[in-house]
Parts: sequence; structure tokens; C-alpha cells
Amino acid sequence: MAADSGAFTNEDSESGEEEGKHVKPFTPEKAKEIIMSLQQPAIFCNMVFDWPAQHWTAKHLSEVLQGKQIRFRMGTKRTDTAPQFETTCSYVEATLEEFLTWNCDRSSISGPFRDYDHSKFWAYADYKYFVSLFEDKTDIFQDVMWSDFGFPGRNGQESTLWIGSMGAHTPCHLDTYGCNLVFQVQGRKRWHLFPPEDTPFLYPTRIPYEESSVFSKINVVNPDLKRFPQFWKARRHMVTLSPGQVLFVPRHWWHYVESIDPVTVSINSWIELEEDHQARVEEAITRMLVCALKTAENPHDTRAWLNPTEVEETSHEVNCRYLNGAVSAYFDHYGTSKVVETQAPSTDGEYVIKEELNVHSHMEVEQTSSHNLTLRTVKQEAASPFGPDLVPVIPGSQEPPSERGGMFESDGEDFVGKNGKRFGKLHYTKRQQMMSESENAVVEQIASNSTVAPSQSFISTDDLLDCLVNPQVTRIVAQLLIQGRSLRL
Repeated sequence: MAADSGAFTNEDSESGEEEGKHVKPFTPEKAKEIIMSLQQPAIFCNMVFDWPAQHWTAKHLSEVLQGKQIRFRMGTKRTDTAPQFETTCSYVEATLEEFLTWNCDRSSISGPFRDYDHSKFWAYADYKYFVSLFEDKTDIFQDVMWSDFGFPGRNGQESTLWIGSMGAHTPCHLDTYGCNLVFQVQGRKRWHLFPPEDTPFLYPTRIPYEESSVFSKINVVNPDLKRFPQFWKARRHMVTLSPGQVLFVPRHWWHYVESIDPVTVSINSWIELEEDHQARVEEAITRMLVCALKTAENPHDTRAWLNPTEVEETSHEVNCRYLNGAVSAYFDHYGTSKVVETQAPSTDGEYVIKEELNVHSHMEVEQTSSHNLTLRTVKQEAASPFGPDLVPVIPGSQEPPSERGGMFESDGEDFVGKNGKRFGKLHYTKRQQMMSESENAVVEQIASNSTVAPSQSFISTDDLLDCLVNPQVTRIVAQLLIQGRSLRL
């Protein structure tokens, strides 16, 4: 007798399991909702298994680029307390094939890396925009599919490539524009992250100057606590990103990123946010002040303070146009619907900023009260998106998650199991105390940001700039500029 055509067989079961493995855990709409609402870093798992870019190893890319030369930043494998800013590094023009040869410690004395002992140096081809890197191979843009995260049409054209050897890293910094999605392709990278409200404890500086990057004066993997005593209050979130995973970095989170495998390849894209309109005004103010003062100090040498990635003209006239363009763009976007009122300092010396918005806006964590922060945290926990395929990065040192989840433990504040269930609650009292300390530290940090010893009376241009272009200050100046402009419209 013929078998019933509707019977369920083992083959059907296996087929169903196989099909289930290739279903992504989040729809594009849900992924975007998470990205636009989540206030802490998190790792997306099982979202890029079908991306052609998952095969973009350094070896594969060397064949695709066919001998094209790339600029590598060379840093030393040292452990002192000073950050290795890009202005202190040297650079090499080389192909990926030459990089891989050198990285295997088989470099010849005639190669472009001949002056760099592999045991003492690392190499980093960082911040390489796809548009310029693959200018004659634009079809490759489709190998990166950010549309899976809810951004239709976004691909490699809006992405940046990073290729490094073991030890390669970026100094600790925050990005003033957007939030960040980072796809790890080859090797592992260790991320050290700090929340925006800890900014005073990171001793921000705009020297070296790079648009949209606020650097920390601290080497966070070997900090000098005598020189930067507030740093111990900063809450480090550390996670190791493995191939096939995508890290979400929220707006204004500080990060220090280091390659911990012999070769690492990453692809990232910065996602624009509503807040970027004001951030561009703040950046224009910063650019004008830094360029004016540093150029006046030494008109003939910009290399000491201008990051190598900044190649645009820095004249005062150009910067004036840049500032006016940023303010005009702000009003082109909002019209007069966004009214900003800056009040006099309150009794504790802080300015109070009031905003009336006709658009959705995420307020800076620094401007948010402890009460509102608590409410937001409770609300987030009530409808937690976390689970085996979205793993939060929480305070404390952590091991990398497995591809199907994993177990994370913090320093006693929170716990996430394999099924995504959260056990325990944040210690709100400690959280509120940290917020209060952060607010009180702003003025102290601005005043103590100077690198000059107390016994010295000399105040340098950099000391002044650390105060003038502190993120807290430029935010107020931008608000005042916008308010003044709106009154004339």
C-alpha cells in the first residue's frame, strides 16, 4: 500500500530543521527598531550568514584588489601609558599581498615593510571607504547587505573596511555622528566601551583634531591614574567580537578597539541619526576654534595636531563657510519648529537647556536626570529584546559569546542566561550615584584636563582648547548659536 502522501517523514523533519537554521532571528523592521531604541552596546548573532562579504578574508581581498596599494598605519607594540595617536604613527604604502607576507614574518629587505620589525610593529589599513577602495569594482558593494538591519539600499557604498595585524588598534574615542554597526569578518577584535555619561572620566581632547572624533587622553589598557585620577570611575564594558557577529555601538559610546588575532578584517557603517544635525554645528564650532588657535600658534606645521585623515583646507574663511553651512542645514531640516531656549546658570552652576521639539529626539544621557534614566531602564527590561541572537554588552570583563548565544556575567549588576532571560536588576542607587558624580565631575574635568603640572604657571594652547572645545561647552555654544539664529528668522 502506498504511503500516505501527507505523512511526516524524517526527511521532512531534517528539511524543516535545515530551513530553520537559515531563518534570521530578526526581521529588518525589528532589527532597526532595536538599533534606534537600544541604549547599550549589543551583539547581533546569525544575521549575516548569507552575506557574500562573510568570505572577505584579507587573502581574498588581496586577489580582488589585484596589487592595488593601500596606506597602512604603523604602530609600535609598546605598553606605555600614552595613547598612540595617528599623528605619532608612520605610514606605509603597500599591497595586501605584501602586508600578508610581512605579517607571516617572511618580508624581504626590499619590501615596503623593510624598516618595520614584525615583532615590534603592527600595521593597520583602517578607515578605508569602499567607494575609493573599490572604485572600479562597484558591483562588490552588493556583498554587504545592511538592508537586513532595516536600512534598505544601504550596502558597501556606505561602508568602511578595516584590516589589521595583531596589536593594531584605534585610540579610545567617541564618534560625534550617528551610531555604528560593525561586522567582524576575519579574526577577533576586543572592544573596550564606556558610556556617554562617563565622558568626564575619559578626559576628552580634540588634539589631534579629526572631524567627528573626540579622543581620550588615556591609554585605557594601561592608564596613568596619577595623571588621570577620575578614570577609575569609568564603567568599562569589554567584549570580544568574533567572525560572523555584528556589534551595535550606540551614539556617543567611547570605544578602544584592538586586534587580538594575526589578521583581522572588519566592515562598519555609521547610521545617521536625528541628533546629527546639531552635532554638525558643534563640530563646525570645534573645527573653527581648533584650526584658528593651532594655526596661529604655528602656521607652518599642521602635522602635529591635524589627524592624517583630515586633508581638507583649514583656513578661517573655509571654516566660516563650514559653520554657516552647518547652521543653515540645521534650519533647512527643522525650519523654525525646533526652538531652543538657554537659561541662566542654575544654583549649582550648570546651564539649563530647554527644547521644544516637533520631531523625535534622543536627549543626551548627560542631560537626562537619574529619575528618567531609571524609568527608561525599567521600561527596557520590561520588553527586553535580548536573547540568544542579541547579546547585551554589560559592565565587566567578558568572554566572547558563542554563535548561538552564550552566557555573560557582569560585576554583580546584571546576568543574562542562554535563553536571554535577565536575572536580577541594576543597582539603581549605584547608578544614580554614578550619574551625580559624572555631572559634578564635568567642571572638575575641564579644569584639570591640562597636562601642565600644578607647579607650572604656563598654560598652553592645548590647555585652553581642552576647555573651549570640551563637548559640554560646544553643546551649549551650539544651542546659543541656534537660538540666536532662530530669533532672526
